Amino acid sequence: MPARSRRQFLASAGSTSVLALAASSLVGRSASAAMGPNDKFDLVIKGGEVLDPSQNLKAKRDIGIRFGVIEALEADIPADKAQRVLPASGKLLTPGLIDLHAHVFPYGSGIGIPADELIPFQATTTLVSAGDAGANNIAAFRRTIVGQTRARLYAFVHIANMGLAGFPVPELYNIDYAQTEAAAKAVAENADLVLGVKVRITDSVVGQNGLEPLRRAIRAAEIAGKPFRVMCHIGAAPGSLSDLLDLLRPGDILTHAYSGAGNNTVQGGRLLPAALRAKQRGVIVDVGHGGGSFDYTVAEPAMAQGFTPDTISSDIHAVSINSPGYPTLPWVMSKFLAMGLPLADVVAKATVEPAKIIGRVPGLGTLTIGAPADVSVLDRIDGPVEFVDTRNNRRTGTTKLVPALTVRAGRPFGRPPLPVPLLY
Repeated sequence: MPARSRRQFLASAGSTSVLALAASSLVGRSASAAMGPNDKFDLVIKGGEVLDPSQNLKAKRDIGIRFGVIEALEADIPADKAQRVLPASGKLLTPGLIDLHAHVFPYGSGIGIPADELIPFQATTTLVSAGDAGANNIAAFRRTIVGQTRARLYAFVHIANMGLAGFPVPELYNIDYAQTEAAAKAVAENADLVLGVKVRITDSVVGQNGLEPLRRAIRAAEIAGKPFRVMCHIGAAPGSLSDLLDLLRPGDILTHAYSGAGNNTVQGGRLLPAALRAKQRGVIVDVGHGGGSFDYTVAEPAMAQGFTPDTISSDIHAVSINSPGYPTLPWVMSKFLAMGLPLADVVAKATVEPAKIIGRVPGLGTLTIGAPADVSVLDRIDGPVEFVDTRNNRRTGTTKLVPALTVRAGRPFGRPPLPVPLLY
C-alpha cells in the first residue's frame, strides 16, 4: 500500500469525492486543517510496526498526527517535521483498543473502575460501560464520569433501573425493577452515548423471572428505535439456553459466550445448534472474559465448531481484575493468540469490529487518514507464557501483548502536551 499524506490524498481526489468526504464532520474538519509546507505535526510516532486490519496493513510506518487526527501514515517522516517524536522502534502500533464490555462507572456501580486508571493495563482508548447504569442513574454516569474521562466512553443502559448499583445483591429478583418504558426513554434521550440495553440472564440474578427480563430488554430497544441493540449476559441461564438464543435479534450481542458457569453454549462437547443459528443470523458473539465467564473447555470446542468470537472484550471490573484470569484486554487478546487466531484477527476483534458496533465516530478503530488519532502502542513479547481461564484450566502460549503507551486524540497518556508558544 503506497504511503500518502493526507495532503496528497486530498490533492489526488476529484472535486466530487472531496465534497462527499466533507459531508462527514470528521473528514470535513480534517480537510480544513490540511498541512502547508511549513507546518509541523503535533506528534509523530516513529519507527513502529503498524498493524491496522481495517486497511489490511502490516508494515513499518511513521504515524503523523495533527489536530487530534491521523494526518499521515508514511514509511519515513523526518523528525524535524514534528513538534514531538515518540520513538516506537520494536513496538506494535494498532488503532486504539476498544473494550466493548467493561465496567467504568466508579462510585455509581458496585464494581466500577475509572476508565483512565485502566490505561496502563489495557491500552484502551474507548470503553463501553456494560449496564453499570440504568434509567435512574445514566444521567449521573453521563454528567459525572463521561465529561471527566479522557478515554472515550459509551454505554448500555441496564434494563434494571438502578443498573449495578446494588451489586452484589441481584438486580432482577424483583421484576418490577425492569421498567421497559423507562429504559427505552433513557436510551433514546442519550442516543449519542448509549448503544442499547443490557440485561443479565443468569439464574442467580433473575431468580424466578426466567427470560422475562430479556424480553423486556428487547422491547425497550425496539421502543427506543431501530439502531439500538441488546447486550445479553449469559452464565447458568435459567431454563433452556436455546430458548434464550432464539430470542436474540440480528445485531444483538451475546456476551460471556464461552462461559463455563453452567448451561453453556457447548454441552456434552457439542455446540448448541441454537448458538450457531444465532451467529449465522447476525447475533454478535462477544467474549466478555471477566472473573467467571471464560472457560477453555467451552471456547475451544465452540470455536472448532464455527462459533468464533466477533469481538474480544474484557468484562473488566473491580472484582475480575483481581482474579487469576486477569482479564485486561491485551491479556485476553493474548489468550486468543494462543488458541490459534492470527494476530490481525485478534486486533480486528478489539478495534475495527467493536467500532462498527459503536457506529458513532467515522474512522474509529482504524488508522486511516483523517481518523481519530487513537493509537495503542504494544510490546509483543515472544517466549513461553501460561494462561488460566476462570475455571482454573491452564494453557500455554508463545506470545503475549503488553501495553507500552496509549495515545488518545493525539495526546499520549502520562505525557502532557507541549505548551503553545506565547507571542508577545
